[in-house]
Amino acid sequence: EVQLQASGGGLVQAGGSLRLSCAASGFTFDDYVIGWFRQAPGKEREGVSCISASDGRTYYADSVKGRFTISSDNAKNTVYLQMNSLKPEDTAVYYCAVRPSDRSLRLRLWLIWYNVRTYDTWGQGTQVTVSS
Repeated sequence: EVQLQASGGGLVQAGGSLRLSCAASGFTFDDYVIGWFRQAPGKEREGVSCISASDGRTYYADSVKGRFTISSDNAKNTVYLQMNSLKPEDTAVYYCAVRPSDRSLRLRLWLIWYNVRTYDTWGQGTQVTVSS
């Protein structure tokens, strides 16, 4: 059974940092794409970042470029989201999600990584709150 466990959220002041983790079980990370999404109250879930575990390609939303870094430790089946220079508008519940990867998906990933429908397994969320 494919399972995802997100952790690392918390309360931080503006300008601070947090590192989120997404630990996976039941499958081999190398063959998946892993995305981070977030959802603020009253807003739609939005793509934050994505990594293709097989080739290491990464993608970021414009709103987090230069501040967030996604990485994967395939040996530990864990993906991280390092979040620096946090802003109050980063406050949201953060989710990780995965989808099995193949060549066709990797060719199209730059177009679809931020779409919630790209992913078929979701973890529970972890709350990130940034105070001003």
